[in-house]
Amino acid sequence: MIKEFKTNRESRITISQLMLPSHSNFSGKIHGGYILSLMDQIAFACASKHSEAYCVTASVDKVDFLKPIEVGELVTLKASVNHVGKTSMVVGLRVEAENIQTGAIKHCNSSYFTMVAKNEEGKSIPIPGLILENKTAIRRFVRSIIRKDEAKARRDRFKASEFELEAHLKMLKEYNVQVNL
Repeated sequence: MIKEFKTNRESRITISQLMLPSHSNFSGKIHGGYILSLMDQIAFACASKHSEAYCVTASVDKVDFLKPIEVGELVTLKASVNHVGKTSMVVGLRVEAENIQTGAIKHCNSSYFTMVAKNEEGKSIPIPGLILENKTAIRRFVRSIIRKDEAKARRDRFKASEFELEAHLKMLKEYNVQVNL
């Protein structure tokens, strides 16, 4: 039986993986696409654990690669549910890399994946609510609400039907572009 509410502790996931030469790009650093793939996997596991259902990735909010990851480092990904709606949840992710010889740990990436629970027919289904147990959980939940509102405002501001060309052309004078209309 699916619970009506769950804590984020109940669905937290942590995975670690040693970075191999086969994961590297042409410059010898771990390929960003490989890290994104790992992030998607852990977001899926976390969301599925919370919802007790199959989940799909609906969106990824801002992925900044803060520091490169080296071959031979141990990468640890941490995921927890930060926000829930009726059928979707925001999974917060943190990526750290550890030099296994020195023990030095660096924060390499943080991101937010919006995941949606689906049934066997591919229809979105209700998920358990989230029990907010501490100040950090409340801060993360509220931060997700604000991030969602800001994203909607950005989308609305740049709708093709409402975009004011003249107002924005002035802005482009500061950039390395040539406008040929």
